[in-house]
Parts: sequence; structure tokens; C-alpha cells
Amino acid sequence: MAKASFKMPEDFLKKVSGLNNKLDDIVPRVLEKGAEPAVEKAKNNLSLRIGQGTKEPSESTGELLKAIESTKPEQDNKGNWMLRVGAPKSKDSKGVSNALKAAVIEYGKSGQPPKPWLKTTKSQSRKPCIEAMKTALDKEIEKI
Repeated sequence: MAKASFKMPEDFLKKVSGLNNKLDDIVPRVLEKGAEPAVEKAKNNLSLRIGQGTKEPSESTGELLKAIESTKPEQDNKGNWMLRVGAPKSKDSKGVSNALKAAVIEYGKSGQPPKPWLKTTKSQSRKPCIEAMKTALDKEIEKI
């Protein structure tokens, strides 16, 4: 699965640090809300790239587009929270890996030029994701 990472703003990190023992309950919900704009933007960008600039009509079944999602938030061994947005390691109805199809569209292959959609998704969704996480965090803080 493709990976994109963002550095969190300082004011956001200060709010999070004041939550102490409730942090492990709140952070996954905030990250999931923050991933929603990235998932939508990824689906939009991918749909614009599928079949673009091909000599033959597209034979897309739409299975890759439907497979775009975010993973569940998890902590790594350093204590950092993360989730991924992209095509999971699942396969389509013909047994072709969705991650492979996504990578071929992103980076191209012999005879097929690259049509970047994930890199543009990262840059286009950064601010909306941060705003969604700020809003979700503020709502979680109000509940406390």
C-alpha cells in the first residue's frame, strides 16, 4: 500500500498533549475523521486518471476505485499513531492485486506512462485533513 506522512502542527500537538490518559481513546477517532478527506480526494484523483491517455477504451471495472480506503489507526513501536490511505493488499474478482494496479497507474510500466494520482492526493488533501482533525479534536475535547 502506498504511504503518505504529514508533520502535525505545533498547536495541534499541544492540544493533544493535554489529554493525558484519554489520548489512546481519542486519537484513533480523530485520525479516522482526518483520513476522510484524503480518501475522497484519492478516489476523485484516481477516477480522473483511469483510462486517461490510452489508445484503447478503458476496461476498468471500478473495483480498484471501490477498494480505496483507510486502514484502522495503529501505533508503531515508537508510540507514533498512523493510518494509511490507498489500495489495500486485497485482490479484485480476477485475482489481480489492487495495490499492483494502483502502483501501475501511479508509476507506469513499459508502454504505459505514469499517471500520478497518489502524490497529488497527498498535496491536495493535506490542509483539509488537518482541518478535519482539528475539528474532530475540538469536539472530543468538548465531550470531556
